[in-house]
Amino acid sequence: MTTTTALATGTGTGTAIEVRGLTKSYGDKAVLRGIDLTIPVGSVFALLGPNGAGKTTTVEILSTLIPADGGSARVAGYDVVREADGVRRTIGVTGQFSAVDNLLTAEENLLLMADLNHLRRREGRRRAEDLLRRFELTEAAGKPVSTFSGGMRRKLDLAMTLVGDPKVIFLDEPTTGLDPRSRRTMWEMIRALVADHGVTIFLTTQYLDEADELADRIAVLDGGRIVAEGTAEELKRIVPGGHIKLQFADEAQLRTAAGLFEYAKANVEALRLDIPGDNSVLTVKTVLDALDNASVRAESMVVETADLDDVFLTLTGEGSR
Repeated sequence: MTTTTALATGTGTGTAIEVRGLTKSYGDKAVLRGIDLTIPVGSVFALLGPNGAGKTTTVEILSTLIPADGGSARVAGYDVVREADGVRRTIGVTGQFSAVDNLLTAEENLLLMADLNHLRRREGRRRAEDLLRRFELTEAAGKPVSTFSGGMRRKLDLAMTLVGDPKVIFLDEPTTGLDPRSRRTMWEMIRALVADHGVTIFLTTQYLDEADELADRIAVLDGGRIVAEGTAEELKRIVPGGHIKLQFADEAQLRTAAGLFEYAKANVEALRLDIPGDNSVLTVKTVLDALDNASVRAESMVVETADLDDVFLTLTGEGSR
């Protein structure tokens, strides 16, 4: 994804968010211990971590809701301390829990946000109609939000975030509690925001498939520190977890094959052999050559790489220790 477009309000470097040495403590508990982040314009960045790792605290600092104890941060070219008003004008925030007003209709919620963003009445109505159409809520525009499903409420929540036409959007656990279909719909909307409008998305999530699906880059936060950062594929490569799975037609072939590989695990009931490896072409060729030399015939082969679950469990909590 290209990141050459510079923010008009920023430094012209194409950087949407820049964090250096950010720290935050609550009493004796250090929540952030000096994190560094650089997030390009027009990208999706995912921050992963277990409960209590500091994800929400990071979002709250970058969105000017709470102050940091140390370090610096710039969002859309503005310093979050000295130029907090500038940050607030250029960001949108969707929290873990929907911020819609149940007593109002969908349209009234959007018009309320337009008033809060000091839009003229005609512009506010135009923006509300456009967002209702974009999020497929036109038919429900006049219905009270109390009648909405969880997926509809989440769509309206994101639509309200967009009323102010933000350049950077913070999505804190945006699909918590949604069914699989609603999650997919939300993912499509997030992709469209980046592709069609050049918005930068800062996403926190505990759904690893969500980060894998959406993020250009991912950082893993644990114990208040960034313990790994990179693309999904780069993170998967730093954790051992690849497997070559071989399926056999009978037990005799399976047992012969199992004797060829020192760390292989045989599942007699399933007639399957699981061989740990790095999944490189050379490793796969070595396995096939060993089978061929022993005159063993496998019915099928599946090569599996490590996934983000492996990365998460290895780098965080007990796994990291």
